[in-house]
Amino acid sequence: MQKPETRTLTALFVGLGSIGTRHLQNLTALCKSRGLALRADALRSDLARPLRPGAAALLHAQFTALDDAAALPFYDLVFITNPTALHARALKAVRGRAGALFIEKPIFDDPALAPAACLAPGQKAYVAAPMRWCGVMLALKKALPALGRPYCARVLCSSYLPDWRPGVDYRTVYSAHRDLGGGVAIDLIHEWDYLADLFGAPEEIHCLRGTYSGLELDSDDVALYIARWPAMLGEVHLDYFGRGYRRTLELFFDEGSLVADFGAGTLTLPNGAVQRYEEPVNRRYEREMEYFLDYALGPAAESANTPAMAAQVLQLTLGIG
Repeated sequence: MQKPETRTLTALFVGLGSIGTRHLQNLTALCKSRGLALRADALRSDLARPLRPGAAALLHAQFTALDDAAALPFYDLVFITNPTALHARALKAVRGRAGALFIEKPIFDDPALAPAACLAPGQKAYVAAPMRWCGVMLALKKALPALGRPYCARVLCSSYLPDWRPGVDYRTVYSAHRDLGGGVAIDLIHEWDYLADLFGAPEEIHCLRGTYSGLELDSDDVALYIARWPAMLGEVHLDYFGRGYRRTLELFFDEGSLVADFGAGTLTLPNGAVQRYEEPVNRRYEREMEYFLDYALGPAAESANTPAMAAQVLQLTLGIG
């Protein structure tokens, strides 16, 4: 009996920096584990710029324009992993050429931009939300139904921007530059993404943000929020200047507080019990890629994080209620 041909999955990466390379590596490993052949191409602004170690070997072709002879007219998967300020242009360039889109967060840097202006009708699309896929968050979601609804939430994400990318001058990356879509409000959009995922959008939100530290950047390095849901208040603190990584969510219930420490990988329940979910950071991205591939190849039209949802979260993180 003739052995069935292995399906070849085609993928295009628009931009291939650190996060794009991570997704390329994870997709390559996932396809290999599932017996899928993969052709991955990269659309880049500058072919002379060196790729991350190992990335070139995973690519079939690289080009700077979609009319290049090496480009395919249609790709099963298209990853929008260039700087946030360029997402809209990239989405318009690949409009009608993607089976499913993976759009890196945030979806845009302009809250007034409607996703429908950039996407083909009926386009399958998922906007990155890796915090939803970490072990602590998955455990928290399982624990919440038994605890009921909290009446207060306190969120903190504090870290030192120069430590984010070892060996890279923080002043040269998009995070430090407002015109490239940098700044804590949208760079650290994860916090508002998971709050909206857990509890929906708040009815009222107030935000103060700006540049206050000695870091050499022109983007916001701190953002503070107070928000109100129908039966809950919340406070959120985001910054680029905290020495030592701290990322926590504390929820208050009548029985006590639940604390999710995403840095330590622990979930502390109201009764004091501590559950441990330490894992490599890449594990959340692997779970996310597993989900995305299932979604891309499956029948569902809407993803777990649609462009419309992501656009609403962008407004929240910019303090627009």
